[in-house]
Amino acid sequence: MASFLDFEKPIAELQGRIDELRETAEGGTVDIDAEVGRLQAKSDKLLRDTYARLTPWQKTQVARHGERPHFKDYVAGLFDDFMLLSGDRAFGDDQAILGGFATFRGKRVMVIGHEKGDDTASRLRHNFGMGKPEGYRKAIRLMQLADRFGLPVITLVDTSGAFPGVQAEERGQAEAIARSTEACLALGVPMVSAVVGEGGSGGAIALAAGNKVLMFEHAVYAVISPEGCASILWRTADKAPDAAEAMKVTAQDLKTLGVIDTIVPEPLGGAHRDPAVAIASLGNALEGALVGLSNQDAGELRRSRREKFLAIGRV
Repeated sequence: MASFLDFEKPIAELQGRIDELRETAEGGTVDIDAEVGRLQAKSDKLLRDTYARLTPWQKTQVARHGERPHFKDYVAGLFDDFMLLSGDRAFGDDQAILGGFATFRGKRVMVIGHEKGDDTASRLRHNFGMGKPEGYRKAIRLMQLADRFGLPVITLVDTSGAFPGVQAEERGQAEAIARSTEACLALGVPMVSAVVGEGGSGGAIALAAGNKVLMFEHAVYAVISPEGCASILWRTADKAPDAAEAMKVTAQDLKTLGVIDTIVPEPLGGAHRDPAVAIASLGNALEGALVGLSNQDAGELRRSRREKFLAIGRV
């Protein structure tokens, strides 16, 4: 069972009562089915009602949930014959950004994405999904390789932002992000990007400047984290909920603003509660987006992609 977030405490309490009843009645003769059914129905209704009115800050917490599917889960659930490609051919191999050739529903593609890790060891190994310059330069290499072989590019975005450390800055973090964004815009093959968790700042857009941008229902996408914005504007991270509201970080807001194209539905209670359903839902959305781009030539793909991003924010 998925762990509960702070705003889900009433749901957690009901589930706790259900678990206690089952433990108490285990091996006994007391019939608890009716009471468990009543409590479960109450819990399910509370879950539906809670997720029907999530605030932007609550959606941010859902997007960051450690049990949401990660890049490796999407690869395992949606792609066959995945061939991991490593290194930027200049400095090293960044484990925060992974990618390689794969088969997606019968067609060869290049898939690239952030990997956060799902336990302490893997999170440290993948640097919590925060890419370094060599990660973005690896992504550039893989995108150019896909372009050479005429393969569509699929990117899965899930990062709080590019790694902000001194060493990353010394190796040209800003330049690497800019070049990766440029590489996205220059592709002569279809590119579909999906924000599957957090879409944080330049670290996200460097892999998300696609012809079509999809976003999970409870994902978030912004130029800075709510905490970072609050620290700048109000000098305290305690104002993060207000910042999230003002920044329009949700998929619903961003669809209205024209920043994304499609909202991908999640299972009730978020992707972490039923990863298999969430992964299948994303797969269907990716397939639909690729089919819609299949008849465009290289010039049309480049032109429409550039026009899409130049139009964002136009008054």
